[in-house]
Amino acid sequence: MAAKEKLKMGMVGGGPGAFIGEVHRRAARLDGQIDIVAGAFDIEAAKSQQTGRELSLDPRRVYDDYQKMIAGELAVPENERIDFVSITTPNNWHFPIARDFLKSGFHIMCEKPMTISVDEALQLEKIVNETGKVFGLMHTYTGYPMVKLGRDMIKTGELGKIRKVIVQYKQDWLSTALEKEGQQQAVWRSDPKQSGAGGALGDIGTHAANLAEYMTGLKITHICADLNTFVEGRILDDDANCLLKLEQGAKGLLHVSQIAVGEENHLAIWIYGEKKSLRWNQENPTNLKIGTLGGSTEIWKRGNAYVAEKSAAASRATRIPPGHPEGFFEAFANHYCNFADTIRASKAGTEPSELILDFPQVDDGVRGMYFIEKVIENSRGNEKWTEINA
Repeated sequence: MAAKEKLKMGMVGGGPGAFIGEVHRRAARLDGQIDIVAGAFDIEAAKSQQTGRELSLDPRRVYDDYQKMIAGELAVPENERIDFVSITTPNNWHFPIARDFLKSGFHIMCEKPMTISVDEALQLEKIVNETGKVFGLMHTYTGYPMVKLGRDMIKTGELGKIRKVIVQYKQDWLSTALEKEGQQQAVWRSDPKQSGAGGALGDIGTHAANLAEYMTGLKITHICADLNTFVEGRILDDDANCLLKLEQGAKGLLHVSQIAVGEENHLAIWIYGEKKSLRWNQENPTNLKIGTLGGSTEIWKRGNAYVAEKSAAASRATRIPPGHPEGFFEAFANHYCNFADTIRASKAGTEPSELILDFPQVDDGVRGMYFIEKVIENSRGNEKWTEINA
């Protein structure tokens, strides 16, 4: 097999003190197929240069802002300039940065939520379609092999018709007014000007909704929501509870909270069909539990041959033998692998396979913004059910 062309990555955001930017960098480079060569890492030029030095980048390709980065990269010979840019800034910057890089001919990997409004999301979707560039959205958790196995089991009808979906995402890191203490991650996530209209809803609620739709293959059609802010003085929500209606008559429950004391990163999903059920927990991601009516519970374990036989996507997303845990970084890397192979197909003028296209894209971002908007609308209004008509 011929070696794959290494892609060149740029980044906007991810400077000193950032969490998710460094995760993106490590994950993108995990398989040795992507190099980071340029970036505008912080709104302060000195901090951007600091990150560039830490990454041993050519200082001429460490930029003061993203507009200078676009101009600088377009001035680099085509075979040396970046292939794509990863956007890991606060949410309010996602749209203008993605818009300008797309229009300048670059592919995009963007942190979620995609934008801060439905209007921006629809504009971005139009730009992606017009430019024909590859757009990836980092909904991390659909990158896990056992999530893909569960998705494929449902797709082939093994569970029967889906009746009930329960998804939760619980954390405790915002149980106090951490934003008042100047903690960087809390400050921007609690500021509607930077985060958008959703707090916990936008930060982790979109992950939960995306996971439910990805695994079941069913879209959420209606929401009945209760949105809460428990920490005094906080502007945005830190807790949300939603009843769901999904396609094909399925019903659901979605609960997210960042004030659930004792919880770290407890994303979990239960899906109940007519024949079988499945359970997956992000804090124990290598196992998928399958329940049968009147029978025993099976535990499917990542990396085994029987998993590969059932799901080509799960096999593609697995790197090491069973008993050697894979997790968060690998899930990110799986999305980067598929995203990068789609870029390679675009450059070669070939059509990527369905397996390669298995990563969150711009339509997932649009649905995420409709989800946030409709949960807030329902929680503030008097109607029992609000339709998501994305």
